[in-house]
Amino acid sequence: MDITAILHMHAELSLTAVFILMFLLDLFLPAPQRHWLRPMACILLTIQLLANLWPEEVTLFGGMYHSTPMASVLKSILTIGTILVFLQADTWLKREDTRHKQGEFYILTLSTLLGMYFMVSAGHFLLFFLGLELATVPMACLVAFDKYKGHSAEAGAKFILSALFSSGIFLYGISMIYGTAGTLYFEDIPAGLTGTPLQVLALVFFFSGLAFKLSLVPFHLWTADTYQGAPTTVSAYLSVISKGAAAFALMIILMKVFGPMTEQWSEILCIIIVATITIANLFAIRQNNLKRFMAFSSISQAGYIMLAGTPQGMASLVYYIVVYIAANLAVFGVINTIEQHTHGKIEREDYNGLYKTNPKLTMVMTLALFSLAGIPPFAGFFSKFFVFMAAFHSGYYLIVFIALVNTIISLYYYLLIVKAMFITPNEDPIGNFRTATPMRISLLVCVAGIFVLGIISGVYQLLSDTAIL
Repeated sequence: MDITAILHMHAELSLTAVFILMFLLDLFLPAPQRHWLRPMACILLTIQLLANLWPEEVTLFGGMYHSTPMASVLKSILTIGTILVFLQADTWLKREDTRHKQGEFYILTLSTLLGMYFMVSAGHFLLFFLGLELATVPMACLVAFDKYKGHSAEAGAKFILSALFSSGIFLYGISMIYGTAGTLYFEDIPAGLTGTPLQVLALVFFFSGLAFKLSLVPFHLWTADTYQGAPTTVSAYLSVISKGAAAFALMIILMKVFGPMTEQWSEILCIIIVATITIANLFAIRQNNLKRFMAFSSISQAGYIMLAGTPQGMASLVYYIVVYIAANLAVFGVINTIEQHTHGKIEREDYNGLYKTNPKLTMVMTLALFSLAGIPPFAGFFSKFFVFMAAFHSGYYLIVFIALVNTIISLYYYLLIVKAMFITPNEDPIGNFRTATPMRISLLVCVAGIFVLGIISGVYQLLSDTAIL
């Protein structure tokens, strides 16, 4: 095929251009002008987003690269989430120990985003693995970004070691697929799948590799320590952007590649979903550190996302991801703001009486928690409803019932934080302060998403019309 076919990879090429421009700005911008890095990163990403708003189906290099309209929509969603993360990182990157590393943060984040683009559009397991590694290795650097703080270095070490073993398992599974099917192209593999024990083992290894990235039980043990030790902005990015891309890619591969083995992987998926939601909810109740709390919350949310494991449920999955991004980034934004202004207060007890001194932040946190819990009329209620509906139509009645019971448990532990902010007395609450403008913009967009995504039914309808695998 003509090498000029690469020009049809519009999203990846435009993001690469943004990456190169940010690299050059970081290299040549004089120190007094480095405060322009954050605005330039947001502006360039916004231009890249607007240039790729019209989804189209593209197949290149014999099927190795295959981008569907739904994949293009997800890339836009991930880009919007990344812009919000950049806005939330402003105060943190202005600190004395991080302001000289702003460029590194933006470059590493854009690298992971590019890797997720390739994961979402891969039509071949080698391209998918390259995208997975491109999204994972820079993420380890981001987790350990506060390298002079012991917790951050420890979190980075745990993350990269876990990623190392999961990548090894993933590659072993791919080698078994190639050995039994004779190809690594997604379109050609189903013809060679007969459900032999070796192919079942390959499926298990492949699933295990991606389950690590999604923090599904029992591959979740790294999550709480990593979220707690990583900078809060990085934890936010890891919890939503990375998870959204991995969930979409996993479901696409399960349905397109392992379609002939649906009976085997659906049983595995049901067990994993029940274990993930239940165990994460039980552990979340015990957490006082809010970053560890949000880690177990994100594990539970990953279980809910995977409920949409049907072709009809792809629209529900993407809708859940966009709603989850809005709500989760709002929570992490509030945690980040308070942490930066109080020099590290992230325990639940620190939030006692927060409403008296910072009512706006308290309301943002409350609305976001209500959305995560699935309380109407917030968008989280509709996202859970559509996911449950997709699973119910697929015949997973017992799984839906267990998920509904777990929703009640999650409502309890989310309300623990609301109770602390509104009801629990505190003689020395966190003092009043003014939130930085970039963070306020980010939180405003997130709150708007929590309301608008639930009220405007056309969003889900648009995703349903675009859901072409």
